[in-house]
Amino acid sequence: MRVRRRRTRAPREVLRPVSSAWRENLESVLWAVAVALLIRTFLIAPFKIPSGSMRPTLLEGDRILVNKFLYRVRDPKAGEIIVFRFPENPKRPFIKRLAAVGGDLVEIRDGHLWVNGELSANAQVHNFFYYNQGEFGQEDHVVRVPDGMYYVLGDNSSSSHDSRYWGFVPRRLLIGKAVCIFWPPSRLRVLR
Repeated sequence: MRVRRRRTRAPREVLRPVSSAWRENLESVLWAVAVALLIRTFLIAPFKIPSGSMRPTLLEGDRILVNKFLYRVRDPKAGEIIVFRFPENPKRPFIKRLAAVGGDLVEIRDGHLWVNGELSANAQVHNFFYYNQGEFGQEDHVVRVPDGMYYVLGDNSSSSHDSRYWGFVPRRLLIGKAVCIFWPPSRLRVLR
């Protein structure tokens, strides 16, 4: 009896057309761009510090990441560093420290921030000297923060254009909470 041997063919290599490879690459790039835009629009975004109004916490040229989602689920807290659209020109992002929230009574006395008649116990706010300047920061002048608004101050009071001059930040202008410095690498840190 003769055993027949089956001929086995070498598997043919499946070749994809060049246009299919280009299409896959293009789809991958488009998905990556879409995901990046979603993240930047709704979750986290980078910002560059343009001035010295937040010295020594933030220096000119520092690049920070801002959590844009957090204030959709909770209210901002005093002492946090926030990024918002400037009330007098909403196209300009500003960064300041949140000093007081709606309903609080604010006074700058002897270089210190007083909230609701008491020296601010918030360590981030208490560490800085605040000058009595501007319409909303005059000496012996108590300011009530309207509901739904925020009173913000720069850490470098002598060169900060903040709520002392132009008033309050409405909630609708908030962008998010500054989370960390990511550039330059020597200043990499979480912000408090």
